[in-house]
Amino acid sequence: MKKLSLLDKLLFVVNSILAATLLVSFLTNFISPNTYSIFSFLSLGVPFLIIINIVFVIYWILKLKKQFLLSLFVLLLGFQNISKFYGISEKKILLNDDLKIMSYNVRMFNLYNWIDEEQIDQKIYTFIKDKSPDILCIQEFHPSKKLDIKYPYKHVKIRVNQNNFGHAIFSKHKIINSGSLNFSNSSNNAIFADIIKGNDTLRVYNVHLESLKINPKEETLSQENSEKLKIRVENAFKKQANQASLILQHQEKTKLKTVICGDFNNNAFSWVYHKLKSNKNDAFVEAGKGFGNTFDYRFPFRIDFILTDENLKVNNYKTYNIKYSDHFPIMARIGF
Repeated sequence: MKKLSLLDKLLFVVNSILAATLLVSFLTNFISPNTYSIFSFLSLGVPFLIIINIVFVIYWILKLKKQFLLSLFVLLLGFQNISKFYGISEKKILLNDDLKIMSYNVRMFNLYNWIDEEQIDQKIYTFIKDKSPDILCIQEFHPSKKLDIKYPYKHVKIRVNQNNFGHAIFSKHKIINSGSLNFSNSSNNAIFADIIKGNDTLRVYNVHLESLKINPKEETLSQENSEKLKIRVENAFKKQANQASLILQHQEKTKLKTVICGDFNNNAFSWVYHKLKSNKNDAFVEAGKGFGNTFDYRFPFRIDFILTDENLKVNNYKTYNIKYSDHFPIMARIGF
């Protein structure tokens, strides 16, 4: 520290605080929001903390200062967490027998014209038809008569309310059983379908966890609004935890291989992700490339997931950067 300028000394103090915060944040996925919700808030900031600490490593190296070791040490300790944030190379094994699973929050096919563009619903339909997934999981599905999504098998669950939207699973392979978990006190939900593929049967969950109801483009943070926002998000975290527990309890009752996909409304550093990923592979981590951003925002947020049974091989994973919703569709190729 003696050889550092006053500015660098101040920067290193900031660096130390942020490195320590990142280190603590790596523990957030082990602490339930129902126990200490403050850690859930911290988990949202992990991507920012990773990037800031990488910047500090680069800064100190360019200055030829050993202070780079602090952030580097913390980043190496949490390397497994960093792999959830950025994929170095795409795995490209494209086999004819692969099962293609797509998850897409379509935001009710732009029913209320959030996107100022014509025929968004038709463009979504054309995109799906072009990619032709074997299994298609849609969140915020709206039964629009204009769309004719042609699959021989489907399971659709619509919540009867002012919007009449819900969730859908479409399949090219036979569905022999299906159902809904019916989250209480929520417009969100999870549905499932047992699908025959060859001599095997796979259970697919289509999940939409409670929304945090944060609009980064419109949220104002006055003291009063900040307190309301904190309470709202804290309640959403707790609902997510209860919903994730319900999914896991339901999953424990089957001996089938399972895949959980959908919109978690939370990132890969959260408790709900950690719980739902138990004994599963994250398709992005296994085969994806880049940040894997699934939410339309200037900073990368990966909140949509395809989690596959650990006995299933992920051959490929893609995020499609098309702006027909506030989410981007994702698709994984699963080898049997």
